[in-house]
Amino acid sequence: MRRLLYIVLSVLSFLVAADAMAQVDKSDVRRGNRDFKKENWREAEIDYRKAAVKDSLSVAANYNLANTLYREEDYAQALQTYQNVKEVAPMSASSADYFFNLGDAAIQQKDWQQAVDAFAQSLIRRPDDLEAKENFIYAKKMLQNQQQNQNNDQNNDQNQDNDQNNDQNDDQNQDNDQNNDQNNNQNDDGKNDQDQNDDQNKDQNDDGNQDQQDGQDQNDRQQQSQGQQPKITPQAAQQMLQAIQAKEKETQDKVNKQKAEALKSRQKEKNW
Repeated sequence: MRRLLYIVLSVLSFLVAADAMAQVDKSDVRRGNRDFKKENWREAEIDYRKAAVKDSLSVAANYNLANTLYREEDYAQALQTYQNVKEVAPMSASSADYFFNLGDAAIQQKDWQQAVDAFAQSLIRRPDDLEAKENFIYAKKMLQNQQQNQNNDQNNDQNQDNDQNNDQNDDQNQDNDQNNDQNNNQNDDGKNDQDQNDDQNKDQNDDGNQDQQDGQDQNDRQQQSQGQQPKITPQAAQQMLQAIQAKEKETQDKVNKQKAEALKSRQKEKNW
């Protein structure tokens, strides 16, 4: 901000004249100008604030106060104070300097959009100002970087949301797999229980048939030992026939099972 002293000393007469209708106590402004020239920034700030209290719309008081705040490195307050006279200061003959200082304060606050706009206005009023051009280019580059970083942050946030959704889907799929495994285990346990019951019933039937057959054989032997021919009732004959058929079916089932096991073994060896 190399024009502050020039603005305060050289342009002050215009600002004071433009502010004459507001009937500001010019003595506070003049006192502030003397302190500013001596680089007594704190005293100059007090003088300009006194003038601004008497007339809050005073261009001279507020504009010179903003320059003083900048010198004190209170950039936030300086920027705000520049904006307070934004509607009036651009009408002055030195409005190019006003926009330059406004842009410079905006840079200190990293308000890149306002800095770009301010330096653009300064260049419109003074196109050959090389320093304003450099600051404009710098502020524009920083604004582009800021916008690019914001876009990257938005993309990263979107990717993070997508990752979270994918994780949730994976967790849901895992829960479904666990439920399926539990159901399969329950079905297998039920099937095994049924198979065990079938085997027990079959064993009981076989034992009953065997006991019946053994009893019949014992009777036959007793009758033979007594020299008598065994007498077979129709009911006993039917039971013997059923026992023989059951035995044949059991034998056939065992043969078929052995054949199936042999075929299964050959298929496994072939596919391996």
